[in-house]
Amino acid sequence: MKTTIQEQNGNMVAILEGRLDTAASPETERALSPLLESEGQDVILDCTRLEYISSSGLRIFLGILKSAQAKGGRVYITGISDNIRAIFAMTGFINLFQFK
Repeated sequence: MKTTIQEQNGNMVAILEGRLDTAASPETERALSPLLESEGQDVILDCTRLEYISSSGLRIFLGILKSAQAKGGRVYITGISDNIRAIFAMTGFINLFQFK
């Protein structure tokens, strides 16, 4: 799992590549921790190259969402595949996030 964070147009953008499974979750959570510290910025989770997400990965996404909302920001998800969109739909997460 590879995670890259960059600032673009005043937003924090996280680019996720690979499989966000239980084994990759601790390292990914550490890599995404700067997103929890952003004040009032919107967060974009670029999932174009994300191949899989487990329940532990969904938990990370939910933590980012709660943190951003508490600070007046929003979280957008871009580039998810149909398979990952199906996981979001089955778990109800499709209703929590905004998709671009």
